[in-house]
Amino acid sequence: MNSYIKEVIDATAAKNPGQPEFMQTVTEVLTSLEPLVEKNEKLYRENAILERMVEPERQIMFRVPWTDDQGKPHVNRGYRIQFNSAIGPYKGGLRFQKDVNLSIIKFLGFEQVFKNSLTSLPMGGGKGGSDFDPVGKSDAEVMRFCQSFMTELYRHIGPNLDVPAGDMGVGGREIGYLFGQYKRIRNQYENGVLTGKGLSFGGSLIRPEATGYGATYFLTNVLSYLGKNIKGMTFAISGFGNVAWGATEKITELGGKVLTLSGPDGYVYIPNGIKKEEIPYMLEMQASHKNIVKMFADKFGYEFVPGKKPWGNVKADIYMPCARQNEILIEDAEATVKMGGVQILNEVSNMPTTNEAVAYLQQHGIIVCPSKAVNAGGVAVSGLEMSQNSERLAWSKEEVDEKLKGIMANIFKQIIDALQAAGIKENNFVQGANLAGFKKVADAMIAQGLV
Repeated sequence: MNSYIKEVIDATAAKNPGQPEFMQTVTEVLTSLEPLVEKNEKLYRENAILERMVEPERQIMFRVPWTDDQGKPHVNRGYRIQFNSAIGPYKGGLRFQKDVNLSIIKFLGFEQVFKNSLTSLPMGGGKGGSDFDPVGKSDAEVMRFCQSFMTELYRHIGPNLDVPAGDMGVGGREIGYLFGQYKRIRNQYENGVLTGKGLSFGGSLIRPEATGYGATYFLTNVLSYLGKNIKGMTFAISGFGNVAWGATEKITELGGKVLTLSGPDGYVYIPNGIKKEEIPYMLEMQASHKNIVKMFADKFGYEFVPGKKPWGNVKADIYMPCARQNEILIEDAEATVKMGGVQILNEVSNMPTTNEAVAYLQQHGIIVCPSKAVNAGGVAVSGLEMSQNSERLAWSKEEVDEKLKGIMANIFKQIIDALQAAGIKENNFVQGANLAGFKKVADAMIAQGLV
């Protein structure tokens, strides 16, 4: 390992104890940058690029008091990590989930920096959220929590400063409540301050589907590059939320077959592929806020496998994890290789595969498409929503979709160009995405001085 990279990784680990998710992504990204760092080490050292890249510009942590429907008070912890603003205002989602902590928010924020860079839109990287769990809460309880959360967050965000969006546990309902409170406090109609809004108050068409659509468009570019076609290919997908829904809809539309959906309770096996008319039921499952996938099996008579994930259990051409971080572990990778048949891992959720599992899959000939490239469609359409808000315009579904296709094609081109520039011949798209995303941010940081 390059000595500069090792120094920064070691120093970051010492300064951030007890943050495994954050250190996982720092290690994965920095170790892949060796060709670029070797070439520019003197310049990067003089400007402390790696040291600044791993240190957030600002870390905000605050308490969020709220009362439930019985009048009982609760206190949660809120976060907003403003990681890097070299190429634009901070941009990244809010995650409401009971296991959210500083390490998870920092890992998401760090990934967001490079993901946003790859979109070629003027957006920096940030992330936020809370250890609040919306599952099982009433609309009134969620509203009171969101209003309390925004009562602190509002002072740290703005259309030209930091633009949050949704993430796990934060959908259209939560974004609506958050925006309403922001508008009330600020006494201004700044609908560019949040993305993922409802269509009636500044939202963009296809934003809910964008991450899944974008992931599928990215994959079509990969398949074309490899001389393959999506039609007739089989897919194992995890999750059943907006991301999995968008991916399932687009894959089915393009002629692929989705064989699985999953939830915390297990996975559903659909041997002949999900039918087009069954896909809308995924939205009903989301709206129930029960967070179980067995409902789908019960509704349509498919096999339900409790307590397991599809990885290494279901043979498919392409694996597409759409649920959460580190859902594919080394034992899942080993089972997948042993089973055979999987050609591509198209990571849709943020960092769904451990570093060890990624390396094992690559060593055994499975192509890994990294999440920071694959799932960039969500934030790309958020960026397009910001543009529409700035121009006081609303684009058609076809306009937004066409722009999304172009952005995903350009991301793949950047990856190939970065690999060629570094003299890397194999299809290491993980390294290519890191090299391409990093260079743009590093160049901007150098140009703006030591800030």
